[in-house]
Amino acid sequence: MKALSRFLTSVRVAIVLLIILIAASILGTLVPQQRSPAEYLARYGQLAALLERLQITRLYHSVWYVALLGLFSLNIIVCTLARLSAKLHRALRPRFETEVRHLQAMRVKDRVKLARPLGRARSLVTAELARRRYRFREEEPAANRLLLSARKRILGIFGADVVHAGLLVILAGGIISGLAGRRANLTLTENQALPVPGASFLLRLDKFSTDLYPNGAVKDWKSRLSVIEDGRAVLEKTIEVNHPLAYRGYTFYQSGYGWDWGNPVLELRVKKKSDPAYLKDIRLHPGEEAGVEGEELEITVARFIPDFVLDENNKPASRSAEPNNPAAYIEGRRGREAAFSGWVFAKFPDFTSIHGAKETDLSFELKDVRAPEYSVIQAARDPGALGIWIGCALLMGGLFLAFYWPTREIRFILEETQEGRTEIAAGGLSAKSLEEFKSEFDNLMSGLRKAK
Repeated sequence: MKALSRFLTSVRVAIVLLIILIAASILGTLVPQQRSPAEYLARYGQLAALLERLQITRLYHSVWYVALLGLFSLNIIVCTLARLSAKLHRALRPRFETEVRHLQAMRVKDRVKLARPLGRARSLVTAELARRRYRFREEEPAANRLLLSARKRILGIFGADVVHAGLLVILAGGIISGLAGRRANLTLTENQALPVPGASFLLRLDKFSTDLYPNGAVKDWKSRLSVIEDGRAVLEKTIEVNHPLAYRGYTFYQSGYGWDWGNPVLELRVKKKSDPAYLKDIRLHPGEEAGVEGEELEITVARFIPDFVLDENNKPASRSAEPNNPAAYIEGRRGREAAFSGWVFAKFPDFTSIHGAKETDLSFELKDVRAPEYSVIQAARDPGALGIWIGCALLMGGLFLAFYWPTREIRFILEETQEGRTEIAAGGLSAKSLEEFKSEFDNLMSGLRKAK
């Protein structure tokens, strides 16, 4: 039992646990959490299976991480309770010194003789202490002897305990957030409303816009959102990066954006090599067939790629979802007979490659590509956030008490001589800022000397 108690109250154990928790939390920050197995496989390859087995991909919900948090919390609780009784005793029951030699053994000490009786000397000492905001208690073991114990900043005794309490509240808030918190991405197009997971209301995207710098780089994304409850909008706000919307314990962040390439509108420009004045524009969707005016020809966009690239197998693929290199594969038919096919590029019209059984007089350009934009809104519910903020406040308050509010204590022995004079011996204690305390102590004793 004693070995267990020593283990739980060990500072070394607390430091080791803290280091492990910090290292694990850094790892949890570097490895994206709670993604699909396919995404982990694509990102980490064969290492993905090991990360899954070690629960790194859901670190903050893993058994071993929660167990470490529990053990660290138990260490803090036991360590705090083991020392709390002595601190309470010290705070509630001041100590009196009965021997002058004990006072003279202190680092901060002094003696003074006053040409006045014990009662008047006591009044002078207590007045000096009150002026410096000391609280004092006294005992009178004999008619000619008085013991005084004066203290201030008593709360400084509990600085470490307040820090421990703050850590426990932060850990509790983190565990609550980890177990009961929710995070989900809502992909919304304009005028689309989706239910918020775990909530009884919907979120609608009224408008999405992208602000650009003069050089064309993205400056900001803005989403005009409406909270829909019981079929009506109860709250509207435009959110952007670092300016979220908060409602009923949920916070909605601007997380991303993109284009819905499932059904874009493509604009093809048709020209004739033999007739420079011939110019026709055709609008159509992928898979849709459209005729060319004045020609017995039907054109179909068989495939569209927003960011064309050739993969390792030399096959067309999309490098990203950004419209960096839009390309369309078109097919032309005359009746039932295939006339031509090939790729046309929006940004590189010279790379257009049309092939057919017979040479055609027509040329094609991918003039424009339009697709509805969507906004990715992250819905986050963090029920432990308030506890974490309270814990942080306690932590900062405890550090302040521990480092900047040290308890100061002065003990006095006042003895009246047969000549009616009073001899005063004093000794002082301060956990920190000893030089500052010594200056205050010397000023107090100098005040007594001047009054004699």
